[in-house]
Amino acid sequence: MTEKTIGIQERPRLDKWLLLSIQHLFAMFGATILVPFLTGLSPAVALVSSGLGTLAYLVVTKGQIPAYLGSSFAFIAPLIAAIGIGGPEGAMIGSFFAGLLYGLTALIIKATGVSWLLALLPPIVVGPVIMVIGLGLAGTAVEMAMENPATESYSGIHFTTALVTLFITISAAVFFRGFFGLIPILIGIVGGYSFAAWQGLVDFTEVREAAWIQAPEFLVPFVTYEPTMNWTIVAIMVPIALVTLSEHIGDQMVLSRVVEKNLVKKPGLHRSIGGDGIATIISSFLGAPPNTTYGENIGVVALTRVFSVFVIGGAAVSAVAFGFIGKVSALISTIPTAVMGGVSILLFGIIASNGMRMLIENNIDFGRKRNLVIASVILVIGIGGAFIEVTDNIEIAGMALATVIGILLNFILPGRDPVPSDDGMFEKEETDAA
Repeated sequence: MTEKTIGIQERPRLDKWLLLSIQHLFAMFGATILVPFLTGLSPAVALVSSGLGTLAYLVVTKGQIPAYLGSSFAFIAPLIAAIGIGGPEGAMIGSFFAGLLYGLTALIIKATGVSWLLALLPPIVVGPVIMVIGLGLAGTAVEMAMENPATESYSGIHFTTALVTLFITISAAVFFRGFFGLIPILIGIVGGYSFAAWQGLVDFTEVREAAWIQAPEFLVPFVTYEPTMNWTIVAIMVPIALVTLSEHIGDQMVLSRVVEKNLVKKPGLHRSIGGDGIATIISSFLGAPPNTTYGENIGVVALTRVFSVFVIGGAAVSAVAFGFIGKVSALISTIPTAVMGGVSILLFGIIASNGMRMLIENNIDFGRKRNLVIASVILVIGIGGAFIEVTDNIEIAGMALATVIGILLNFILPGRDPVPSDDGMFEKEETDAA
């Protein structure tokens, strides 16, 4: 067994505790603020909700899983669509129901195991849907990179800024080692922001005028707005939770290998998924994107061999504190869209590539017509933006429709692969834990 620095429930010395927690904060910071930036939500609220969601997750999992939760990239396109239909308030209704689906799934898994979920979401369905998530946002990334937001027309200086940001991000991802290799998004944003400021694209007036301590602009139901039900928004957002559930299982399997303990059995996958759902519900009550476990922070745990949930909790408290620092929020709002566009070109491409990677790692044979048909239909329906108008008030569109049709095709077409049992699926994790 590899020697670990600090165990899961060990508390480090205060000075070391703070530094280790700030390290996790840096790891999640770039990605967590990027999602609200792209969707028009408040980055400060996203920071607060990620911190509170992570603390809730640690409680639900009995302090046994060292995972940090941040804004989910899978929900970017659904959030943009939902906000276009019902505003940010309407999108929060969809987020709330996505969190409820997590909770329902956790209850079913506790009662019956996880095999049914693996049958519902095999790699041949989840892989192409993840590709749709990335490729469906390609146009958004390029538009942000090339356009001057003031004129909504092509701008050479903005595109140059995006390319410089992209180059810095790629360099950090490929050439940096250790902790710095885990935060290429943050490094890219800082480098691109510096270049943009040099080019005169940044106005610091808002930062100078902002208060040091300032409450974020929360969206709280029945306090700042009266929620209204929109089933189209629910139909757009809830199916995406099925995809993130599959990613969640993958994260737990990876983390189990890292900490050399079968977290899937103890404290249990139902607790982990339930904690994720509660974190997403918390976000929906504050006005932030849905939350999910972050691979970046799992990478930090693997690199440092510091498994302490106290360190994760410290990062969560720090994120909440950052959300209330007005100048930090103002500084984030001054980041040019070209900088975010440059980062997004790489990030959305990586999301799509991870979908392809899932297909390859699971040895999906595209020589079989069944697999070829399922993947092809999911890709075209998802990226093409097809939709079904169920009623005047309910519409299933894009990525959500692609997910539903992929699930149906997998069950209808003959030759479906057998589903591994719960024990068979997690046998490797048990071996590693031993």
